[in-house]
Amino acid sequence: MGTNDDKDEELHLFRQAVKDARPLTAEPKHAPVKRVKPIPKQFIRDEQQALRDSLSDDYVPAHEIESGEELLYLREGQSPSILSKLRRGHWVVQAQIDLHGLVSDEARLYVADFLNACKKRGIRCVRIVHGKGLGSRNREPVLKHKLRSWLMQRDEVIAYAQAKPEDGGSGAVIVLLKA
Repeated sequence: MGTNDDKDEELHLFRQAVKDARPLTAEPKHAPVKRVKPIPKQFIRDEQQALRDSLSDDYVPAHEIESGEELLYLREGQSPSILSKLRRGHWVVQAQIDLHGLVSDEARLYVADFLNACKKRGIRCVRIVHGKGLGSRNREPVLKHKLRSWLMQRDEVIAYAQAKPEDGGSGAVIVLLKA
């Protein structure tokens, strides 16, 4: 074991070694660390599933207007004049989407997202191009029939009608949304 003399000698040597050293100043202040908000991945998945579930392919209400192949719908309690104005092009189309090339599940989500965005932006009249089905199996308009039931399930949809020939005819639908 060392003696007191050894400890004194070590202390003296240490002091000699550090005699010219300057103490460090206080640590520089760093900008506060920005906390990144976590991405709620499960919430996003739940919202997407809710969108998928909110639009069923099998929904057909009793009050649908039958008109052969032409898409026509008027929400119960609305004036029939709304439908005739919509068919004549009374409202200006403010936004549109094209579903060409999408499979049913993709189209369902796309339509739901589009309608939600329109609702947030206060858009009243939209065109949805669903196509005539010429590229699908059996050359039948699959999305046309599914779109009909998807739109009827949305509370913000007041009415819809097949587009005029110059706006897409039987391959598109004009939709009137609540204000």
